[in-house]
Amino acid sequence: MRQVTGDRPYRCPGCDQEIRPGTVHLVVVPNHDPSLRRHWHTACWQRERRTRR
Repeated sequence: MRQVTGDRPYRCPGCDQEIRPGTVHLVVVPNHDPSLRRHWHTACWQRERRTRR
């Protein structure tokens, strides 16, 4: 996981809303399968982490 500022729009899997270009957000890359890399709003990822525990 790392924090980035994207230069194009992405779709957050947590809320299904657009992450606009220039918005600071997280890129989450699972160790077991890097092809599952996803761009998340920071708050959406934090909420997701709480529900996975």
